[in-house]
Amino acid sequence: MAASARFLFRGANSKLYISSVKSGSYNQLRVTLLTSCNSHVKSQRRHAAHFTFQPDPVTTQYGPTQKMNLFQSVTSALDNTLAADPTAVIFGEDVAFGGVFRCTVGLRDKYGKDRVFNTPLCEQGIVGFGIGAAVAGATAIAEIQFADYIYPAFDQIVNEAAKYRYRSGDLFDCGRLTIRAPWGCVGHGSLYHSQSPEAFFAHCPGIKVVVPRSPVQAKGLLLSCIADENPCIFFEPKILYRAAVEQVPVEHYTVPLSQAEILQEGSDVTLVAWGTQIHVMREVAQMAQEKLGVSCELIDLQTILPWDTETICKSVVKTGRLLISHEAPITGGFAAEISSTVQEECFLNLEAPIARVCGYDTPFPHIFEPFYIPDKWKCFEAIKKMINF
Repeated sequence: MAASARFLFRGANSKLYISSVKSGSYNQLRVTLLTSCNSHVKSQRRHAAHFTFQPDPVTTQYGPTQKMNLFQSVTSALDNTLAADPTAVIFGEDVAFGGVFRCTVGLRDKYGKDRVFNTPLCEQGIVGFGIGAAVAGATAIAEIQFADYIYPAFDQIVNEAAKYRYRSGDLFDCGRLTIRAPWGCVGHGSLYHSQSPEAFFAHCPGIKVVVPRSPVQAKGLLLSCIADENPCIFFEPKILYRAAVEQVPVEHYTVPLSQAEILQEGSDVTLVAWGTQIHVMREVAQMAQEKLGVSCELIDLQTILPWDTETICKSVVKTGRLLISHEAPITGGFAAEISSTVQEECFLNLEAPIARVCGYDTPFPHIFEPFYIPDKWKCFEAIKKMINF
């Protein structure tokens, strides 16, 4: 079995050394490459995102608004909470400095180091501390720096937080715990900074799982999670932190949990997604209308657990077709649960097999991310296949 190690030094008159080890013998190949390097090195150009963010119409029902991107809307929600609730605390890796995505910037200076503070790099400890704080009566808001790193805390979330009320016969609970985590692909995150782990937690009664699509939804849903009487996991699409900009209400407001939102009414196909994928599906719906004359009904699920079966099933009864799309791998993804439920409830109304357009069953790639993500072209092909069934 051959193993090779390559060391590449780039520059004018650079040399490339390749050491190869073969079974039974050791050979070293020295390859000299003469390179004529231009002093003006051409920088790589980053390609456009796989979606275009489309803001919702400006809402006035919650009072005055301010232009915010998604991370600023999260900061605003946390600011509102700390101001209104003296028991609220925010903690996690680097949150005292503002966090890697700046979601907590300025909050330690405003509310003090006893209410916004750093933790060791220990996700299990972060969530375990949050459970204890919530049980003791605090409003505990924990940050996991990336959703990809939530797995060390899996036992604390699934076996402790989700079961605390049940195992005590409702004598005790940690319902005042909210866990925030940046989620989903970002364009360059590769296998450890791009994952969408919502389906892992959808199998766990006792917690709620939420994914917003925009700044307005992010603030309202996060405040609903913080106020909810159950522990909640709030996944924030990190590619939208700066890409998504809307007029966001400044004051406190909430968006109901477990209620899907119909963003566009249609008659031929139901499209279901959440988070970033909603913006992909907006383009897909437009393409289907322009190129195929197909009317699509677009639904943002928003809450993964417990999810709004009624809204989805009513739509499928009307359209007869369903396409579900998410970034997570297709096998065992939450699209499978939606598909199974709709098939059971709406079987006689279906005009075509339910379609799932999701990530592949591979680790999330780096340079091949554009081929991995369920982009608008894959979703558009799925619609054509359903219509022609």
